[in-house]
Amino acid sequence: MVMEEGGQRDRGRGIQTMAGAEGRQIFVELAEQNFDAICLSTYRTACKLRFIQKRCNLHLLDIYHVIEAVRDAGLNAVELNAGISVIRLENLVSSLFNQLSKRLPTTHTINPQESTVLLVEFILAAVDSEPESRLTVLSVKAMLATLCGGKLVDKLRYVFSQVSDSSGVLVQSKFDSFLREALKLPTAVHEGPSFGYTHTLARSCFPQHKRVMLNMFLDIIADPPQCLVWLPLMHRLANVENVYHPVSCSYCRGNGMTGFRYRCLRCRGYQLCQNCFWRGNASGSHSNQHQMKEHSSWKSPATKLGRALSRTLGCVSSREAPHPIYPEEPERTLNLSNIVPSRPIGNPSEAMLLSSPPPESSKSLSAAQRMNEEHALIAAYVNRLQSSPRGVDSPSRQDEEHKLIARYTSRLAETDGTAVIPTRSINFDINKQKRELIAQLECKNREILAEIKRLRAEHDAACQPSPEKGTTNPTLLAELRLLRQRKDELEQRMSSLQESRRELMVQLEGLMKLLKDEEQRQAAQAAGSSHASPSRPSPSTVRSVGATSPQAHMYPPQDSLAGVGGDVQEAFAQGPRRNLRNDLLVAADSITNTVSSLVKELHSDDGREEEERLLNGKDRAG
Repeated sequence: MVMEEGGQRDRGRGIQTMAGAEGRQIFVELAEQNFDAICLSTYRTACKLRFIQKRCNLHLLDIYHVIEAVRDAGLNAVELNAGISVIRLENLVSSLFNQLSKRLPTTHTINPQESTVLLVEFILAAVDSEPESRLTVLSVKAMLATLCGGKLVDKLRYVFSQVSDSSGVLVQSKFDSFLREALKLPTAVHEGPSFGYTHTLARSCFPQHKRVMLNMFLDIIADPPQCLVWLPLMHRLANVENVYHPVSCSYCRGNGMTGFRYRCLRCRGYQLCQNCFWRGNASGSHSNQHQMKEHSSWKSPATKLGRALSRTLGCVSSREAPHPIYPEEPERTLNLSNIVPSRPIGNPSEAMLLSSPPPESSKSLSAAQRMNEEHALIAAYVNRLQSSPRGVDSPSRQDEEHKLIARYTSRLAETDGTAVIPTRSINFDINKQKRELIAQLECKNREILAEIKRLRAEHDAACQPSPEKGTTNPTLLAELRLLRQRKDELEQRMSSLQESRRELMVQLEGLMKLLKDEEQRQAAQAAGSSHASPSRPSPSTVRSVGATSPQAHMYPPQDSLAGVGGDVQEAFAQGPRRNLRNDLLVAADSITNTVSSLVKELHSDDGREEEERLLNGKDRAG
């Protein structure tokens, strides 16, 4: 069945007159977004298709809306390889957006005609992106199912229903055709070199020696093949568009991030926003070769601690399944043998109009049999309505319906509550065991938290010193006061000795300068006397002359030693014949020894104070 009548002509007439510049406008707006600056092809493709999805308002539709529109257009009973005209595609898309505009609230309105024009033009551009391709039913279903919003697992279930057989097994030829049509979308946005179609893609997506069932096909969500890696990413982009991370980017220094957040696993505290990471920006010691972790949500430290504690205690599962687990075999049709009788009823109108109570013999029947009779009467009435729909609104038909409802309600009132529903072998042991296990785990969790609280309180009490300690022993307090007083006295004595030492060092420096001046004066006098006498005198004569010179007695060294005692005065008391430099060094050594002895005494007093404290502490502990 070919529905391609005048497809090329429609494409040349209807779309050009209806779309015109609007159809090409979507590619102009796509180029203005500058998505080509993104270095990673997967993110670049997902961003482009996400823009197309939002621009055409497809993010407001889910797969169930698409299924309903396809069924209303009569395409669900058509072969997938059958061609479809552009006019029929326009009608399908137009009905899709018209129904959407009716469902949306008044605060959120769309232009159905503009969305129809943009989407039809994009689908045609995607079909024309591959040479010698035509618009088919599979093209429409694959592209609408890929670009619409909603949950990814629901979309993949619909795709699997189109590419599997009646037993629920994937057909490789149908899946290959689906890939050919779905990968026309990346090709339409100029990403064909990265995600274009090849003949070996279908065989590389799933293992060949296994039968691909629904659950294995849904693993595309967690581990997609390389050709479809952009599909789950497009859904993750939609989920994180309004996610805010209250941290700054390490490159652009932006105050907060929106969307994805990327954290380097090698550089401590290095985080990038999605715009900087996609464009390959890096700063400092960080490199683009470092491994990054993608975060789609922000968790506070308190939330992380609570979740880690819950995982440790086993209250929550550590990892959630990427998708629900569905039965491998398709669901069987509902068995209505207990509702619809195998033989037709002779005169259903008489049976329905019969309002008298059942005879006494019928009371011996079981409740289930009586309910089956009522269901049979209802089924017969439904069959009559389907066979003659013209008389549905007639008064006699309404009276029959009212009598049937009254009979059914009276039978329900007569039947006991326990006999209304047939007894079924429902096993509640598994749920009961799970509830008991959950109760035990919660009890154990409360015990562990109480123990942690008790240990924390004991630790805090042990770390904080009690103000009552030490106030019960007056002897200990008196000893402590004496020790503090002794310590203060020793510190004062030490400070006075240090001050005396500084004064003595200043005086010693002055004496050294005076000694040097005296030696220079004696040398000058000796030089003057040698020039006055024609012959060189002996050293003893010079030494005696210097000793008896009036200038030497004019500045006696003892006059500047006021306030200096000990070895210094003894050194200068015997006249200049002694070695005064050695005497000064001896005096300095004696001062140093005295100060060191005082320091040792102070340290010994501190040691005795510490030992007394330790002994007192042991006595209190005993």
